[in-house]
Amino acid sequence: MAVFVLLIFILLAIAAKMVTRYREEKLYPDKGFSLRNILEVCVELFLGLINSVIGERGREFFPVLATLFFFILISNILGLIPGFLPPTSYLTVNLSCALLVFIYYNYVGFKEHGMGYLKQFAGPVIYIAPLMFVIELIGHCVRPISLSLRLFGNINADHTLVGIISGLVPLGAPIAFLALGLFVSFLQAFIFTMLSMVYISMAISHDH
Repeated sequence: MAVFVLLIFILLAIAAKMVTRYREEKLYPDKGFSLRNILEVCVELFLGLINSVIGERGREFFPVLATLFFFILISNILGLIPGFLPPTSYLTVNLSCALLVFIYYNYVGFKEHGMGYLKQFAGPVIYIAPLMFVIELIGHCVRPISLSLRLFGNINADHTLVGIISGLVPLGAPIAFLALGLFVSFLQAFIFTMLSMVYISMAISHDH
């Protein structure tokens, strides 16, 4: 269901681009409230965030990070709809996303540095390189687990809280908790994606 909603957003974005391609004023924003303006603002804000974390090369990683963010966000929000469970309340879904991030940033690291990427695991001093390699390796392997458990715990707690409050006070009170749930959904998607940006930034860094 989350993938289906995400595909709808992608199709709307493609349609908006096709419409603007046939307009003479395509270099100018639409007047007033429009789908094109909303999409452009979202893209600019997200791209600005990526560039602030990764740097000028952030645009290269925009497709992967944007897809990851909106998939998690939509999955979280689905849990606020009566009768739906958030896909991110399942540890397997979260672990799949986290493993994707793990494989991707290591792939980017090897692509950027070649085998020199392993120097990041050795630490700054050659004498403690074996110890640092073990510590860094454990730290990298823990990253997918921490990403998935953080998302799993927060979304499960929020969904359970909304369900309990809705059962106890069916009128009025759930609205406030649904608003809180919407905020938590956005925040957890943002944190997951932000940490992914940091991992990619560290993988391509030449400062080690």
